[in-house]
Amino acid sequence: MADNNTIARPYARAAFELANEAKTIAAWSEALNTAQDILADGQAENFLSNPSLNNEQKLAFLTDVFGKVGGNDSVLAGNNEHGSNFLKLLLEYGRVAVLPEIAERFEALKADIENTVDVTVTCAAPLSAAQQETFAAALKERLGRDINLSTEIDENLIGGAVIRAGDVVIDGSLRTRLEGLSNALIA
Repeated sequence: MADNNTIARPYARAAFELANEAKTIAAWSEALNTAQDILADGQAENFLSNPSLNNEQKLAFLTDVFGKVGGNDSVLAGNNEHGSNFLKLLLEYGRVAVLPEIAERFEALKADIENTVDVTVTCAAPLSAAQQETFAAALKERLGRDINLSTEIDENLIGGAVIRAGDVVIDGSLRTRLEGLSNALIA
């Protein structure tokens, strides 16, 4: 059986192409992120798995929830033909559960077209604003893209940093260097 990311890819691409053509990428992005948040806890998915509900009832439920949480102007709120058709398609093929992965794939496509990348810098201590700017500038030059930088603290690193930018991981942590030295001494 295919994993959710594999299933989500064509749906995300179709939604992205539709949004790009209609110049509504930001609206679709917001709506899909709202859908991702709503489905994150599993309660909506449990409700939708009730076999006594037909697809029209499920669609009414989803568009109502998306309208209340994302606002009535949300693409998935029901007053948008493309958004409603998208939800109908997901319901027809039993794919509503992959909406979180569709949202992630959509964001990746959006980042590609906007030439941006989300970067997480994990270090042992908080970074100053100047250090964050230095990281962002160096990464922008290395990756050739605009950087959306976020930071995390992991006191187990001892020192240094681990940088994650999409599929690229740069591990400059002191912990990793010490583990490498330890392995070299044991071998």
